[in-house]
Amino acid sequence: MHTVELAGAILFGCALIHTFAAKGFEVLAHRHPRHAGLLHLLGEVEVVFGFWAFILIIAMALLSGGQAAIAYAESRQYTEPLFVFVVMVVAASRPVLDSVRGLLGWLARLAPMRDEVAQTWLGLALVPLAGSLVTEPAAMTIAALMLAPLVFRPGPPEWLKYGALGVLFVNVSIGGTLTAYAAPPVLMVAGAWGWDSAFMAAQFGWKAALAVAINATGVTFLLRRHLVAAKPAATAPRVPPAIALIHLAFLAAVVLLAHHPVLFLGLFLLFLGYTQAYPRHQDPLILKEGLLVGFFLAGLVVLGGMQQWWLQPLVSSLGPTALFFGALGLTAVTDNAALTYLGSLISGLSAHDRYMLVAGAVAGGGLTVIANAPNPAGVSLLRRGFNDESIGAAGLFLGALAPTIVAAALFLI
Repeated sequence: MHTVELAGAILFGCALIHTFAAKGFEVLAHRHPRHAGLLHLLGEVEVVFGFWAFILIIAMALLSGGQAAIAYAESRQYTEPLFVFVVMVVAASRPVLDSVRGLLGWLARLAPMRDEVAQTWLGLALVPLAGSLVTEPAAMTIAALMLAPLVFRPGPPEWLKYGALGVLFVNVSIGGTLTAYAAPPVLMVAGAWGWDSAFMAAQFGWKAALAVAINATGVTFLLRRHLVAAKPAATAPRVPPAIALIHLAFLAAVVLLAHHPVLFLGLFLLFLGYTQAYPRHQDPLILKEGLLVGFFLAGLVVLGGMQQWWLQPLVSSLGPTALFFGALGLTAVTDNAALTYLGSLISGLSAHDRYMLVAGAVAGGGLTVIANAPNPAGVSLLRRGFNDESIGAAGLFLGALAPTIVAAALFLI
């Protein structure tokens, strides 16, 4: 078993290196059109962890036998990848987006500033905080699609777009901490440690809301001269209120059934049938983007499950302050929900230790693509707004650094 675990750690490292090098594959694809198809595939960030997860299963089959490899793959819990796929598609449907755009447009008109500036701030602040109600993956999907025509387009400097992306990722990661069910790293420990939504709002929520507001205000101020009103979309039939309400009801039901994959997948099939019944009120569903993100997260589940042997002892050996900064750093190279789950298995953690572990995990959730489950969704929806239609790991890390410091400073109060 130790050999298999060591192989899992090595392959996990290969996947991390591949993730950070994904933008380089896109550059090579433009330079070598003969092999552009393969290079584009290797440059898809969403494909990376799924690809290396298959390599891990093959390695396990060679080392321990095919039955052991199959048993391991089937023992993993895939509810989160399935939920992210479903909630992305439903949240990105035209009736839902039109409803959110209408609400944010009304709020923007009340603000004493240009509409596009107000809408950018709302997309970076209010929508991530709404993730505490509709879950973080839904908030990421809605915010990304709202901000794409305003910020992530030709025109604004590349460094500012990375700054806005970093703020979005950090704000979504911490914006879901006002409740006990919306943020994956919180959900992993809430039941084991007896944390309810009242506890989360009192211990994390107000600090997260303040950090979200500071981050959104700072980057919106820097972007203000580069923001222009989004071009109106092609004329399309107005979505009747009844259809909009039905779509919002589908979204609410999926969120409520987030831990019951059989039910929310059945509901999703019903949703697909409903969209086919009223096609003139729909835009093409983002099935491809959702499937790629689900594939990424499923690969992370498979690869991450082999890291407990070194990650859990490391976490358990740290004191409170070291635990905070250790969790913040480790989150950048492993999913923050996996990190807090391992922490929940450690006996004897004090209340202060528990707070520090979760605070560090959510504060660091914007530093890399893999740090927080909704991040691949944001990458999938926004990468076309960047050079070479890809998002560099270094650019994202630097863009998220300042908002991460703001979040960390407030959580340390």
